[in-house]
Amino acid sequence: MGIYSKYVLPQLIDLVMRNKDAARVRREWIPQARGDVLEIGIGSGLNLSLYSSDVRRVYGVDPSLELQRLARKRAAGRPITIDFISQAAEEPLPLRDESIDTVVMTWTLCSIANPSKALQQMKRVLKLTGRVLFVEHGQAPDRDVAVWQNRLTPTWKRIGGGCHLNRKVDELIVAAGFRIVELKTYYLPGPRPMTYTYQGVAQRAF
Repeated sequence: MGIYSKYVLPQLIDLVMRNKDAARVRREWIPQARGDVLEIGIGSGLNLSLYSSDVRRVYGVDPSLELQRLARKRAAGRPITIDFISQAAEEPLPLRDESIDTVVMTWTLCSIANPSKALQQMKRVLKLTGRVLFVEHGQAPDRDVAVWQNRLTPTWKRIGGGCHLNRKVDELIVAAGFRIVELKTYYLPGPRPMTYTYQGVAQRAF
């Protein structure tokens, strides 16, 4: 891992994801989490201040030790127990089957090397009555925008830590064995190839 990926990129990710539009979306969805939470891609911990008192524990998964360092600073003094898990999301999670009440993903699925495998892990640990709260960016419905997403993704992946602009988020979630019970899609302010968002709630389909 080079200096850019190890030190520079985590700082850039933290800076970019602190913008006011992302913060507004986080405030809408994160307080809905309940019980034992699995946060996939906890990153620098920007969601931690938004969890309500209905959350008992957060298991935060992220392979970046530098982002985890930032998250630990934000976790200091929080009343919620936070356990950090340093691994890729598609690796077997050290959690029991059907032990999680809420899975949280915010701008994460785009950069997971094998999103289908990661979603299968989420499904394994999620309770039958549990929910997935997701806020992701991905493939736009407008043909001209989608063409640019496909063109830009090979370069964007190299500079953005594996981030794909062109993943069809809702289809990936459904294909993994979830059913989407709430979905909102629209463009956030900014360049359209980077800002088409999928926000919603999913549950296990079986």
